[in-house]
Amino acid sequence: MRVLGMDPGLTRCGVAVLDGEIGRTPTALHIGVITSVPTMPVEQRLSALEAAIGLLVDQHAPDVVAIERVFSQHNVRTAMGTAQAAAMGLLVAARRGIPVALHTPSEVKAAVTGSGRADKAQVTMMVTRILHLDEAPRPADAADAVAIAICHLWRGAAQGRRDAAVAAQGRRIDDAAVTS
Repeated sequence: MRVLGMDPGLTRCGVAVLDGEIGRTPTALHIGVITSVPTMPVEQRLSALEAAIGLLVDQHAPDVVAIERVFSQHNVRTAMGTAQAAAMGLLVAARRGIPVALHTPSEVKAAVTGSGRADKAQVTMMVTRILHLDEAPRPADAADAVAIAICHLWRGAAQGRRDAAVAAQGRRIDDAAVTS
């Protein structure tokens, strides 16, 4: 499975493309940050972000786009920019017919460190170890995008199979009720 992980941000949007599956060490195909100039009009910043995400999707053809779920922040301006950046990832995926998975920050931290309360340094250290990297992804937004992709590879894929099995079981029950 190939995952584009995205740590949304309007000024710095972490992105990572990983190949992997449950029980295997993921392989990093791309780790980086998409930046925009804060003095630019927001519509131009969002357009540039959409184009950059689109280019990554076109280059790497991910099976899924995993985005960190925007959570309520005290700073409304920051939360708004984060939500707008996340929307660009959602838009690119929707236009290309790629499924999207949203993961909470605590879910991501727990997946890579074992603790939903891990700090950024612990997350960065673990993604560096998990991918056997010579140095840590920088800045932290890039490491967070890697963590989101790992979270989806390890948890989201299993959740997707579970949901599909439950749906299939429901169809079998519905079919049995119709034939009874």
